[in-house]
Amino acid sequence: MDYYYSLISPPCQSAILVAKKLGITLNLKKTNIHDPVERDALTKLNPQHTIPTLVDNGHVVWESYAIVTYLVEVYGKDDTLYPKDPKVRSVVNQRLFFDIGTLYKQIIDIIHLVVKKEQPTDEQMEKLKKAMDLLEHFLTERSYAAADHLTVADICLLGSVTALNWLKYDLEPFPRIKAWVARVTGEIPDYAEFRKDVEEATKAYVASKK
Repeated sequence: MDYYYSLISPPCQSAILVAKKLGITLNLKKTNIHDPVERDALTKLNPQHTIPTLVDNGHVVWESYAIVTYLVEVYGKDDTLYPKDPKVRSVVNQRLFFDIGTLYKQIIDIIHLVVKKEQPTDEQMEKLKKAMDLLEHFLTERSYAAADHLTVADICLLGSVTALNWLKYDLEPFPRIKAWVARVTGEIPDYAEFRKDVEEATKAYVASKK
């Protein structure tokens, strides 16, 4: 399975972590979509030339949530990470849509500004706080984001929350989120080593922009 990705991208991180949890190996292909040659090669597989992109025996999937749910449905030994029960799955899906449409959206918009050395507006920071308050609230209902155990919703949301490191965002006002991060990362094999690699790649990227 070829996996086209950039390690600093939270959506790209999600499938790597899901693969670790499933015990499957991805053939990791670092991809710079700003490089014309690499972008053209990727466009032959994915007309949107976006990362992450997965190629599994000729079957091409892109968009991170499509990839993680595909991996679980094809390679999962059971349906724990993406439960088949319609009511449980609806909560998992809701959390995924909350992530892409609300939480991650607020985070990535602010990160883009910070990378350009621009300041986010008070309104943007308030929207981010409201999104974080919602996640904190979700975690008052259960100890995981969508079910009483780890699901793909936790793994995808984890990428968003850990991306707050870019902003040096204080998690102290969100004790349930802090506890949840520790709980989720504790269930992913080799997470500490993975996180170290992400942080080194992020530092290198930020340094290249100076």
